[in-house]
Amino acid sequence: MKNAVPTDPVKVSLLALPESTPAALYGLYEVLSSVGVSWAEVTGDGEPAPLMEVKIVSEDGRDFASAIGTPIAPHAALHEVNRTDIVIVADLALVPERGADYSWPAMTDWVRAQYDQGATVCSVCTGTAFLAGTGLLDHCEATTHWAAAEMIRAMRPEIDLKPERILVPAGPGHRIITSGGSSSWQDLTLYLIARYCGQAEAVRTAKVFLIGDHNDGQLPFTAVPPPRQHEDAVIADCQRWIAMNYHEANPVARMTARSGLGERTFKRRFQAATGFSPMDYVQALRIEEAKQTLETDDTPIEEIARSLGYEDPAFFRRLFKKRTGVTPGRYRQRYQSHIRF
Repeated sequence: MKNAVPTDPVKVSLLALPESTPAALYGLYEVLSSVGVSWAEVTGDGEPAPLMEVKIVSEDGRDFASAIGTPIAPHAALHEVNRTDIVIVADLALVPERGADYSWPAMTDWVRAQYDQGATVCSVCTGTAFLAGTGLLDHCEATTHWAAAEMIRAMRPEIDLKPERILVPAGPGHRIITSGGSSSWQDLTLYLIARYCGQAEAVRTAKVFLIGDHNDGQLPFTAVPPPRQHEDAVIADCQRWIAMNYHEANPVARMTARSGLGERTFKRRFQAATGFSPMDYVQALRIEEAKQTLETDDTPIEEIARSLGYEDPAFFRRLFKKRTGVTPGRYRQRYQSHIRF
């Protein structure tokens, strides 16, 4: 398994079958194509650089009407894609009564060839029926939409089906991954991004697209916006200083002293230049640092609070919840539980 930023874009092929529906197919295309790009564009953090090269691939490469009538426009035919890193079959509009009558011989052969060359093969929802037809799932655990479980068992009783699960990596090297209902493409997406591009990139993607549990609203997904461009050299110097010293005691007083301005003048100019009051700016930096720590390791929350300049962990917890909508513990659970693999 990989868990670092790739040197070359990861090649992803999204299979479009006659029975494909467009929602998950195009959702996968948009989100995976954004990896390495959207976060930089939204926050100004780094230069946009695509980490995944995504193509919709069909048997003949021609445009066709999806199962619900919406057009699907593939980028390539099977014969034009000699090698890919990831294959994904999204949900299909299948009629349970047909069961084993479904067959996609050309696409099945192509997927088996890609798997034999090292590709990771994935399915979303009823896309598991396609993978069942490849034989790759025989004697492996797999999942699908709960309503399709009996159909797939009838198609391939050799599969150890676990319809209660959302995401099931299986096979040698976990190179076969099935996911549950149609919206589980989001869980699959974060898993693949973490696996191929690193956990930090998966967290960024979750924040940009608000992927995950929405019960806590949007605040847990937000990030500090790009710094406002301004020409106040004194305030810019203070911003550079606080970026390295936000854990210091009395940071606003120290920035004021550094500026050589009176307290009221400093606060007025800082607000005009940055759009933040000095204290709000400091708190935003501190909370953003706390979020990154919670996303990536298991440092005790009290220790995180002290490292940021908060001697009272209870105050830190209250401030964190006010700014993110959740407690530090809940935030850690959100971003570590469904992205680690």
